[in-house]
Amino acid sequence: MRPSGPLSGLHVVELAGLGPAPFAAMVLADMGADVVRVERVGYRHEFEPEPDFLCRGRRSIAVNLKHPDGVAALLRLAERSDVLLEGFRPGVTERLGVGPDECLARNQRLVYGRVTGWGQDGSYAQAPGHDINYIALAGALHLFGYPDRPPLPPTNLVGDMGGGGLLLVAGVMAALWECGRSGKGQVVDAAMVDGAALMMTMIYSRMAAGMWDDRRGANDMQGAAPFYTVYETADHQYVSVAAAEQVFFDALAEVLGLDADAWSDRLDPASWPAHRTELAAIFSTRTRDDWRAVFEGTQACVAPVLSPAEAPDHPHNKYRQTFTEVGGVMQPAPAPRFSRTSTAIPGVPPVKGRHTREVLAECGYSPAETDRLITDGAVGTADDHS
Repeated sequence: MRPSGPLSGLHVVELAGLGPAPFAAMVLADMGADVVRVERVGYRHEFEPEPDFLCRGRRSIAVNLKHPDGVAALLRLAERSDVLLEGFRPGVTERLGVGPDECLARNQRLVYGRVTGWGQDGSYAQAPGHDINYIALAGALHLFGYPDRPPLPPTNLVGDMGGGGLLLVAGVMAALWECGRSGKGQVVDAAMVDGAALMMTMIYSRMAAGMWDDRRGANDMQGAAPFYTVYETADHQYVSVAAAEQVFFDALAEVLGLDADAWSDRLDPASWPAHRTELAAIFSTRTRDDWRAVFEGTQACVAPVLSPAEAPDHPHNKYRQTFTEVGGVMQPAPAPRFSRTSTAIPGVPPVKGRHTREVLAECGYSPAETDRLITDGAVGTADDHS
């Protein structure tokens, strides 16, 4: 089942949840890790019976962590693994008996990766929340939207996936590297509020230099600058313009026939509203695809704004195979690329519990012992969820 990849041979246990932890597990699986997703017996998550792409590349077992034999099975699985990932509120896995102390006692080399919104400690640690709350407290949500409107949530890309999932992957890989020298595992505490704040390091650098206005929508990278924003086209679609540096702006000006003298003040924020009005009028005269054809091959840094449904059909994305079809459905392909250890998606996300018998056998359970665990409700199989 496992594809080749730079993480081939790495064994990961994922306690099933939503959002950043499954995304982190997907990234590791995409890179070749053998990820076993531990689902709850009898629980149906939001995507069932449809495939959840975040669960791709895994093997799936169903375990009842409220049953002592289910807990014992999970701990035995942790004994033979390199990484365990979980995304519950602080203290949940401890109460279940599968927290860091119990798992590291069985396997001192285990990297125990945890991702939450607020972190494992602090005054908000036990508070409920979602992506929008975490990036709000980090100061990130304030950045998105227009100055005369409320902040606009950037879907759940900044908190869940970037500040949470990718930060967890980075932390886990760092801990694995250190374990290779020390022989000891450790706990990785990834918090979305921390990760979202970390992603704003460049913003804070510009603030410290007096180059950032704390008002939403007032800065060049927020769309205030006419040369770094989005314009509506004749067909009510959009193009993105990022001609920030002089060489790129010169290319933009040449294509659009702009008066260089009139734009000599382009870096002065006072001139931005008038210049933006001028460009808006120009871009409104042609369709998005017309502009795409006009700018392709130039240095003007102009690209069409594509919807998720459109993106897989763009020629560049097709050439790069940025998206891939698996089981008849399109989805983002594994990234990044590796020159020797290529990655691939081995198939559609598994049915919950499909690999319960297989994984338990690898952990040393006999067929008779597995049958008893199933009968007792300590574990489940795909048949229980069909």
